[in-house]
Amino acid sequence: MQAQCPGYSVLRVATVLFVGNEVTKESTLRAELDFKEGDTIAAPKLARRLEQNRQRIFNLQLFHSVAVQAVCRNGEITVLFGVQERWYTFPTPIFSLADRNFRSWLDRPDHWRRVDYGLHLVRRNFRGRNEQIIGNLQLGFNRKYELFYEAPGYGKRRRIGFGAGASYYRSHALDYATVRDRLVNFREEESFPIERQYVTAGLRWRRTVQHLSAFDISYHHERISDSIQQRNPDYYLGRTRREYLEFSLTTTLNQRNTFAYPLTGRFVQFAAVQRMFLTPGSSPMTTLRGRYAQYFDLGHRFYYDFGLQTQLRFSRRVAYADNRAFGYEALVRGYDPYVIDGRHYGLAQQSISYRLFDAGRIRLGNIQNPKINTIPLVLYANLFTDAGYVSALSPRPTNQLPNQFLASVGVGLHLVTYYDRVLTVEYTRNKHGQGGFFFRSEFPI
Repeated sequence: MQAQCPGYSVLRVATVLFVGNEVTKESTLRAELDFKEGDTIAAPKLARRLEQNRQRIFNLQLFHSVAVQAVCRNGEITVLFGVQERWYTFPTPIFSLADRNFRSWLDRPDHWRRVDYGLHLVRRNFRGRNEQIIGNLQLGFNRKYELFYEAPGYGKRRRIGFGAGASYYRSHALDYATVRDRLVNFREEESFPIERQYVTAGLRWRRTVQHLSAFDISYHHERISDSIQQRNPDYYLGRTRREYLEFSLTTTLNQRNTFAYPLTGRFVQFAAVQRMFLTPGSSPMTTLRGRYAQYFDLGHRFYYDFGLQTQLRFSRRVAYADNRAFGYEALVRGYDPYVIDGRHYGLAQQSISYRLFDAGRIRLGNIQNPKINTIPLVLYANLFTDAGYVSALSPRPTNQLPNQFLASVGVGLHLVTYYDRVLTVEYTRNKHGQGGFFFRSEFPI
């Protein structure tokens, strides 16, 4: 850029233009930029600034591709962003497994009856302002009716946003205890042993797509059947019903080059959750969670990443339903068939990836719509290791994994494809000599 403006060490932004945003409002895109008309940019830093802003717009995850170029004349530049919009309305049939993962579903003797079906509807970029509406109508083994609305930001600068939603869930079966580090299930054919309802609303504060904070308040009402209470009185600490308010504050710094399958950059997130029970005799509960990940380009198509996660939970008494650590959102890979109960945990993960091939964007010749007629295909080989520890107070004698160092090592293939989908197949062997193949549908770190 500097060569096109000889003699100028500082360049003035004269015009910023956008092309291809038929649905997306220009104000939504301008809110992500760290410069505007009239600002000045040091000529040696121009290329880097443009690429950083291109990545910000791309990571809105509203576009298949984002390109940027600048034209300089007499020390003034015109910046042009070209975008290719995606398809924003996704009515997706629901056919899913009614368990935590494929392995735990396969281990059930009645696994073919443990499926859910229905319709999942997502409208992204609603009104062209990056708002999102999500609806779920799920029948089958687990019944779920949900509606959520998310607006990351309003106004010209899009700094303050809003989110709200409601959910109703009930199921014919419930995992009511952990024995030998595996969930014990109870099923009622005619009635529902578990029912949960909640409504939530909150504020959002964002500087850009890379830096967001959220404050939410939610009301929860939960019920279990007498059969569950008799089998595990600690499930809700001797009660069949409970009500509580939950206050959560989450802040996220996401400086990864891409959000779907990051190769460079870093991710930092911290969350604080305070639960206040409306049920008499229940103790308040405080939960702190943190996550950090870093990604490096080693050159020659090799990439390295590592991640750390932790949870701290404080309360005088914790119900079985809240005494969860590994096996849900956090996992030491290779321990997929198990759950590890506990209040506190730490998890460390690292991996090295090698890009086997990048087919670019494969064009589907018989489809004319540019929003759906190209399929990206990138395949990575991955070598990884995980380690973790769960701290639990007085675990059941039959549960051996709490208060024990856990570790695993594995190899895998990661396919990055259509609309940020990541499909992985991994072979993992854990510290206890157990191994197996596992399938996942997201980037593990």
